[in-house]
Amino acid sequence: MVNFQVDPKLLAAQVPRGTELDLFDGKAFLSIVAFKFLRATLLGIPVPFHRDFAEVNLRFYVRRTDHPDRRGVVFIREIAPRPLVSLVARWVYHEKYVTAPMRHRVCETPGEAGGQIEVEYAWKLARRWHRLWVRGAGEPREPDPGSVEQFLVEHHWGYSAQPHGGCLEYRVDHPAWRVRSAVEHKLDCDIASVYGSPWAECLGQAPHSVLLAEGSPVAVHRGFRL
Repeated sequence: MVNFQVDPKLLAAQVPRGTELDLFDGKAFLSIVAFKFLRATLLGIPVPFHRDFAEVNLRFYVRRTDHPDRRGVVFIREIAPRPLVSLVARWVYHEKYVTAPMRHRVCETPGEAGGQIEVEYAWKLARRWHRLWVRGAGEPREPDPGSVEQFLVEHHWGYSAQPHGGCLEYRVDHPAWRVRSAVEHKLDCDIASVYGSPWAECLGQAPHSVLLAEGSPVAVHRGFRL
């Protein structure tokens, strides 16, 4: 998770109806998040060749206006390597998926105090490969209560603006994720071609933080229109 502090005004037009920006100490955040699905199912049914795959998304944070305890995320763009994944996500949730070739690797080196881990995700768009590489060290830990790390990883709702107005709300269940801080990272990405020129300046600056989060079982529930 590569996290950037951003001017809330830049996100205002992207906030779905019925939600408002979720701020941490008055600050708005935008995150590039890369991860891998393992043993994925659709409505509980495994789909051949679509069980294990990577994804990279660009997201920001909101909460439901009339239920501020429902803290969630809004996706600006999601990249996946399987056309069916993109098709279903666009059809069911109207999420902004695109399909692109992807590759990834995870390398753990045991050692004292938890050793080291290197994680790399790459995707090909606009005729070139883009890459996110992170190296972390130490044992995974629970985020401190009330910390920015907890804020960034503990959102259990998704919100998606719908084509004819309104907003789709869906619940995402997972246990609390343990995190490691990154000791080194590299984002080699043509931001304008992948995400659009409005995001080039804020995503081209040094990030506020870079985190590695442990995975877990995750359940994405059916959405309801607000």
